[in-house]
Amino acid sequence: MKIVIPGGTGQVGTVLNRALTAAGHEVVVLTRRSAGPGEVHWDGRTPGPWTEAIDGSDVVVNLAGRSVNCRYTAANLQEMRDSRVLSTRVVGEAIGAAARPPRVWLQMSTATVYAHRFDAPNDEGTGVIGGSEPAVPGYWSFSVDIARAWEREQERAGTPHTRKVALRSAMVMSPDRGGVFDVLSWLARLGLGGPVAGGAQYVSWIHDRDFVRAVEFLVDRDDLAGPVNLAAPEPLPHRAFMRALRAAWRVPVGLPATRWMAEAGALALRSDTELLLKSRRVTPGRLLEAGFAFAYPRWPEAARDLVRRRRTGSPKGGPADSAA
Repeated sequence: MKIVIPGGTGQVGTVLNRALTAAGHEVVVLTRRSAGPGEVHWDGRTPGPWTEAIDGSDVVVNLAGRSVNCRYTAANLQEMRDSRVLSTRVVGEAIGAAARPPRVWLQMSTATVYAHRFDAPNDEGTGVIGGSEPAVPGYWSFSVDIARAWEREQERAGTPHTRKVALRSAMVMSPDRGGVFDVLSWLARLGLGGPVAGGAQYVSWIHDRDFVRAVEFLVDRDDLAGPVNLAAPEPLPHRAFMRALRAAWRVPVGLPATRWMAEAGALALRSDTELLLKSRRVTPGRLLEAGFAFAYPRWPEAARDLVRRRRTGSPKGGPADSAA
């Protein structure tokens, strides 16, 4: 198949590109940077010669969007919104204008669209959309607003011959440098990987191999459209999540952090505490109902695999990756 990945130079795009190329597919990455082999330049906002890559392709997986790992200033939030909404809009226009449109358009979204909650998991059918929860910082609603605008743009796109899926993805855990697993592992290995603000908030995640397998599953399943949660079926509280990560690295102790300590740390790392403090209890209802089997449904086993691959310098993985 010919697969086009707008915004495919980031961590998730690298994971997906590597796996799909290894499987024998032709992968074309649309990038704002200088284009290298297998890459085509675009600006993420306006049509151009890059639309030729989409015309005649089989699959589009749009991952474009400014990283959320930043301070949530007004300017950054606006850039996060614009980079997602405008890129989705122009991808939809390119698909709609194509003489030979792709049969499926997988559009990145986020599990952050769901409410901050502890009492029950959020799946696609019964989950509560966030933005109006009591007793949380008011600015947290911006992330939900961005996610809803992102998905709405795909829904509105005039692509009658292309199936559309919104990937409500949790954090993708891979051993690659610079990703969320890398940052959390760094903290754990420094002895700073204890619970934050009590650690009751839930963490939703997905192993990189399962992320790729879920994408392949959704490409093949013509009966699945609309929002789909890409998250392991067993989210867990932050304190248990970090305990398992420390165990995988064989680090016996992790110092806890209060809320104000988390604020100071996020400021030093030029990030935002919403990424740590929001309770994301998300489950993959539609994937499980459709018969998708996770290779890594539980975090302790996933963490051990990721640590093993990081230690051996093998992000592609090996035979053990197929173990359930």
